[in-house]
Amino acid sequence: MANYETGEPIYALATPYSPSALAVIRASGDDVLLLFQPYFTGNLGKARSSLAVHGYIKDENGKRIDEVMVIKYSKGHGYTSEEAFEIMCHGSLAVIREIEKVLVKAGIREALPGEFTYRAFMHGRMDLTEAEAVEEIVKAKTGTASGEALERLSGSIREEAEKAKDAILDILASLEVELDYGEDEIPEDWIFPEEKAEAIRLRLEAIASTFKASRLWSEGALVVIAGRTNAGKSSLYNALLKENRAIVSPVEGTTRDYIETDAILSGIPVRLFDTAGLRETDEVIEKEGIRRSEELIDKADLVIYVIDPSSGDLPPEGKKILPVYSRQDLSPSSSGLSFSSVTGEGIGNVLEAVRERLTEDLDCTQGVPRIDSERQRDKLLEAADALVDAQKSLAFGADVTAMYLQSALTALGELTGSVTGDDVLDRLFSSFCLGK
Repeated sequence: MANYETGEPIYALATPYSPSALAVIRASGDDVLLLFQPYFTGNLGKARSSLAVHGYIKDENGKRIDEVMVIKYSKGHGYTSEEAFEIMCHGSLAVIREIEKVLVKAGIREALPGEFTYRAFMHGRMDLTEAEAVEEIVKAKTGTASGEALERLSGSIREEAEKAKDAILDILASLEVELDYGEDEIPEDWIFPEEKAEAIRLRLEAIASTFKASRLWSEGALVVIAGRTNAGKSSLYNALLKENRAIVSPVEGTTRDYIETDAILSGIPVRLFDTAGLRETDEVIEKEGIRRSEELIDKADLVIYVIDPSSGDLPPEGKKILPVYSRQDLSPSSSGLSFSSVTGEGIGNVLEAVRERLTEDLDCTQGVPRIDSERQRDKLLEAADALVDAQKSLAFGADVTAMYLQSALTALGELTGSVTGDDVLDRLFSSFCLGK
């Protein structure tokens, strides 16, 4: 992030760029309050930190642009820990543009993407996992996803990493003592704490295993409704969405291309597709629609395969296939799932089955903080693997074992963005007896 510099005054619109009742523009950096004061009628110098000041923003000619409230943040108190302020103005696009011109005139440049959070990290306001959680909250599609991200923002992953780091440092510090005494091999009286290392490894792996579940709640799943022509696919599509999005007709081949909608089914964000009926046809457009349907089926996380019970068709086999019979009154008793497009009966059971199938292979271990970042997952597993390697390396000497333990610390340091090199020395010397 070579282009990101702490201290340089920056600004950014913190609310969507669209007409609204209010808009928020934030600014941060050295002397940013002093730079802005000539263009604001309120007195920011006398205001206490975190309090709002009423006034008007004016241009270089003294012309009023808007009546606003400005919240002042003294150094060390705001989001970035730099001197900062937030402007709450009317949400007119014209007003926003004029205020931005004033800020540029004052010597405050437009911020780069993520630059405020970068500064918060650089000033120790948060670690990398917390910084990532900020973006995860913004992009959350469900309450579950935002709730989990909020836990990470509060430091749940950082706390786990620090606990693991402390435990590894204890092991490494005792081993470093042997190295300082010139031992090339691990002394017979030094016993590797297998249970302790195993507990750390299992905990790290447990946290890493939550990635897939968290990703489902945040990113969602691709769910495709498929089946033969006139099986009731579009009827089910409309019933799941509770709106008439797809055309329902007794004419075969009505749906010639797929229809897609973002939806929340049983609390899970999904991209739901209604596809062209599968059959042999010479009609060029319908044939292309079927080809696209087959591509979607291959990519899908779950395929709801709709069957007309009067057709005698059987569903294809496959782990991601969920057979559902239409015309509930005609469905065979052994079919498991069925629905009525007329009464809506059975839709609740279909939704429950969709949720069960999408979550059945997920690790939902209780009492373990969840992650929604591939980077975090990889670093957790890297640290866990290094602990395994450390135990396996005992026969090769203390220096090799120490190297793997240090690798685990490095991975955890990279997870949070902290520096761990000197921590080993601190732990080593603090464990010495007086006079040693």
